[in-house]
Amino acid sequence: MTAEAIADPTAREYLRNADPVLARVIDEHPDFRPRAWIDELPGLDAFGTLILQVAGQRLSVRATRTILSRLTERFGGHLPSPAELLAADPQVLRASGLSTRKGATLRALAQRFVDGRLSDDALAQMTDEEIEAALTEVSGIGPWTAHGFLIFALDRPDVLLSGDLALRHAVQRLYELDHLPTAHEMDEVAQSWRPYRSLAVSYLFASEFERGAS
Repeated sequence: MTAEAIADPTAREYLRNADPVLARVIDEHPDFRPRAWIDELPGLDAFGTLILQVAGQRLSVRATRTILSRLTERFGGHLPSPAELLAADPQVLRASGLSTRKGATLRALAQRFVDGRLSDDALAQMTDEEIEAALTEVSGIGPWTAHGFLIFALDRPDVLLSGDLALRHAVQRLYELDHLPTAHEMDEVAQSWRPYRSLAVSYLFASEFERGAS
């Protein structure tokens, strides 16, 4: 499925039949393109997507885009390659809005790309579990960042961001829960979405972000 494609009809119909709550969300978004927002970003390779994911930890989409824009300006109109990031003064990252901790995380990731432990080709050939294990070896990379990478960089179809706060708020509201669901409860709700949890996540994000914008 390309970034321009409307949500895969087979996956969409599967989710509609599997979950009546999600069915209502899907019916409210008949022309939904789950990856359309990526069109608004510069072309991202694996390392660029990790920059996006690390920069966006605990930040809004708007704040994350501001950081990416500043980084792009400081690196000649593009996000830095691993080698460029390692060669840059750490203060350049700080001036772009990245915390010292996030800067250190990106430098550790960049080193792995430079020395060959990570690469676009190698990551594309790994299983979801192998990618999560490889990324979470880096300090500052947890399951949220690794799972986001699986969805946004590799378009993996069955990934759940169970710890994401916006997604948990969406589930609490739409499923009329009296509390913010735990990660375990999120896993239980999402069982019926398999093997298309990534698409379900995209629909729920859309519902939550639209609500926040209204």
